Amino acid sequence: MLTLRRPDPETRIELMPLIDVIFLILTFFIYAMVLMVQVDVMPVPMESYISGESAEPVPATSITIDLDGSIYVGQVPSTLEAVPETIDSVLAENPDTAIYLVMAAGEGEIDRGPILTSLWDHLRESGIEIMLVGSPAEQAPQGQVPSNADPVGPMIPSAP
Repeated sequence: MLTLRRPDPETRIELMPLIDVIFLILTFFIYAMVLMVQVDVMPVPMESYISGESAEPVPATSITIDLDGSIYVGQVPSTLEAVPETIDSVLAENPDTAIYLVMAAGEGEIDRGPILTSLWDHLRESGIEIMLVGSPAEQAPQGQVPSNADPVGPMIPSAP
């Protein structure tokens, strides 16, 4: 039986697919660099206008519920029943004062939820506009609360 010998094919390196891959990688990195620049960090020169006025800071007072359940108006300790009268006196001095309701972050010794709801109810009944202050909670699967979530959400103005 006669066997035919075929010559071994010559090994070749094709450059065209290699060039295509290099250009794809280059395009990817160029677009990645363009998308990395954020709009909010771009320097924007602020113009000054003759008709403009400087913003005046708004006076503010905070009502803080500490980790042990004690309540402070500003830095002065107060009771739950005395808070509306104290806030009324602050608003009498300066009616533009913003009132913030703050819960100290961390694990407390007692459940501060009932204190928060009672304080909110007392202030709403007095007609005082208050805003809750807190840090944004982490996103958790629906129905679950993150373990380190602050019980108070972002600032929420109340309707009088």
